[in-house]
Amino acid sequence: MSASIQIENKITVTSDYLLHLADTALILGQRQAEWCGHGPVLEQDIAITNITLDLIGQARLWYQYAADKLSNEGKSVTEDDLAFLRDERSFKNFLITELPKGDWARTILRQFFFSAYQFLLLEKLIQSDDERVVAIAEKTMKEVRYHVKWSSEWVIRLGDGTEESRMRILKAMEELWMYTGEFFEADPIDYLDVSVLRSAWLEHVQTVLQEATLPMPADVFQQTGGKCGIHTEHLGYILAEMQHLQRVHPGAQW
Repeated sequence: MSASIQIENKITVTSDYLLHLADTALILGQRQAEWCGHGPVLEQDIAITNITLDLIGQARLWYQYAADKLSNEGKSVTEDDLAFLRDERSFKNFLITELPKGDWARTILRQFFFSAYQFLLLEKLIQSDDERVVAIAEKTMKEVRYHVKWSSEWVIRLGDGTEESRMRILKAMEELWMYTGEFFEADPIDYLDVSVLRSAWLEHVQTVLQEATLPMPADVFQQTGGKCGIHTEHLGYILAEMQHLQRVHPGAQW
C-alpha cells in the first residue's frame, strides 16, 4: 500500500495539528486497552495489548512535540497536562476512535480502517521538511505496518469464516463506515491535504474486503466534527475515567 504524493507547500506544523494526531492515538489506545485480559484467545489478547501500547507511545511523541511548541509560545505545559487536563471540546480526535469497543469484529474493523489510513498519512508525513515530524513518522510507521497486516488478516478471517463471524463484521461495517469520511475531510488545523489519500485508502480497503468476500459499503452520510471538538457522548465518559486520578490529585507523581 503506497501513496506517491508530495508535500508541495512548506507549511509549519501547528500545535493544534499535533494535538489532533496525539488525541486520535490516545483515545483509540484507551478504547483498545479495554480488551486487555478479555481477548478471544491469549495470543490475540497480547496482540491487541501491544497495539494499545504502540498507540499510547505514539500519542506521547506527538504530545511532547505539541508541549514544546506551546511552551515556545509562552504556555508552560507538559504532555501530561495535554492528555489529562483538557476538556472534551479541546480534544481533536477522530470520532471513530471514541466509539464503544463493541465486539471483536467491531474492534478489528475499526483498527483496520484507521490503520490503513494512518499508514498512508505517515507516508506523507515522512516527506515533511520538519525533522521532528519525520522522526516521529518513521518510528510510528514500523508499528503501523504491523497494525495494518494484523487487522487485515482478521478482517479476512472474520468475513470468510463462519456465518456468525460474517454477520458480526457486516454489522460492524454498517456501524463504522459512516465515520470513515472524516479521515479525508479538510480542516483549518490540517498540516497536509488529506483528501488526496482517499483513493489509495479505498483501493486498499476494497482489496481486503474482496479477499474477505465482503461487499464494499455503499456511500452514506458521513459523521464529522472530531477535529474541531464536536464529539459523540462517548468521549466524555472516556475522559472521566482516564483523567480522574490526575484531576483529583493534581500534579501527583508515582
